[in-house]
Amino acid sequence: MNIMLFHSTYGLRPAVRAAADRLRAAGHEVWTPDLFDGRTFATVEESVAFSEELGKDELLKRAVLAAAPYSERGLVYAGFSLGASIAQTLALGDDKARGLLLLHGTSDIAANAKVDELPVQLHVAQPDPFETDDWLSAWYLQMLRAGADVEVYRYDGAGHLYTDPDLPDYDEEAAEATWRVALGFLETL
Repeated sequence: MNIMLFHSTYGLRPAVRAAADRLRAAGHEVWTPDLFDGRTFATVEESVAFSEELGKDELLKRAVLAAAPYSERGLVYAGFSLGASIAQTLALGDDKARGLLLLHGTSDIAANAKVDELPVQLHVAQPDPFETDDWLSAWYLQMLRAGADVEVYRYDGAGHLYTDPDLPDYDEEAAEATWRVALGFLETL
């Protein structure tokens, strides 16, 4: 499978590279575009300020340019938190997308979004301050209306970015469970 994996608002950190290596070890081809031009951040405040300075349109432009050379291959779009939001936007706009793997995040869905049974898997903490229950319920229904085939996995007590071992949110048990399920999902595509 060809996977375009987008980093979180912290930037292209070692955890993203390790995730890409895990996916490669399972036989997938993986690209990890650096949407921040080498910048990484230690705090969420710094990272959010930088993301807002760049702006959503610029981030999406950079993501589209990174994915465009490979989209004909039929990509699985994937991402962490902010990267999941970007992956979702690209997958819903790419009629050749093979799947969508969301880790720790979702995004708004355009009212006219339509896909043909796009396989989607979401992994998110329970509770998650950025992905509230009400938001996720509405998101799930909108994805179904758009035509996606959606699976949602919640992890009790895990922090928002629980798959990153270098962050305080890290939860080894939840992270390993996420990767087991996600790798199984990718095998079905």
